[in-house]
Amino acid sequence: MMGLLRPVLSMLIAASIAARSLHRKSLSPSGAVAGFFVLSASLMTGPRFGAIILAFFFSSSTLTKFKQEEKKNVEEDHKEGGQRDWSQVLANSVVGTILSIAVAYVTGFQDRCFDTKEAPLVTGLLGGILGHYACCNGDTWSSEIGILSSSTPRLITTFRPVPRGTNGGVSFLGLFAAAAGGAFIGLTFFVLGYFTTFCTGQTANSQWLLLPVGTAAGLLGSLFDSLLGATVQFSGICAVRKKVVGKPGPTVKRISGFDILTNTGVNFASALLMSLATAAACLYIF
Repeated sequence: MMGLLRPVLSMLIAASIAARSLHRKSLSPSGAVAGFFVLSASLMTGPRFGAIILAFFFSSSTLTKFKQEEKKNVEEDHKEGGQRDWSQVLANSVVGTILSIAVAYVTGFQDRCFDTKEAPLVTGLLGGILGHYACCNGDTWSSEIGILSSSTPRLITTFRPVPRGTNGGVSFLGLFAAAAGGAFIGLTFFVLGYFTTFCTGQTANSQWLLLPVGTAAGLLGSLFDSLLGATVQFSGICAVRKKVVGKPGPTVKRISGFDILTNTGVNFASALLMSLATAAACLYIF
């Protein structure tokens, strides 16, 4: 019975959250469908993995709606409520979901501690999950809060001032938000792990390091995202709309970057790299 109860409850919870998010315009219809599948899978693999994706989604959605009217004057593709579509949902969740499934398979659906000595494979996979969501959350918090900074952002590659909304533009407020976003994911991972794992001795004492690891992953992930944004993602100022836009055009003056990757592609690449980097770091730290 318990074997059937978990997937049923997971799908019911995922369906209710997807429907609510669609109603509140946090997700588009395609985003709601993608969100249902990734959330169902994450919840099935274990409560800690479901909690971390929910922490990312709800905190990011809340910040997206913060001062929407001000953001509309800056963002080219601003949508009411955020309305993330399927590609944005998967870019920010598919790696973490796959790793969560892998951990569940290896451990027999039993949550484990970060412990390289006893379980190096599990520790690496858990580190990858932490790094992925810390990067995604840090980058989202940085974007949603940093764009409201009163100081002029500077391009990460040249440090010259650029208009708000320019890909690759950074500010102290945005960097602080990125670190806070990563720390929030690290805290969620640590607190849930306290109740879902049975660490003892030195292993238990070391789990608090998830907080600084998450903080670092959020900050470094956001910086790498900004570096890609400044180089392989186009930014220009439209003379007609008076806004920063992400595609070249006859009325657009280039600010930085080349039209190689979309914002979704940059997000995916950043999260994947930080997932790998954090997995390696956790194998060393724990």
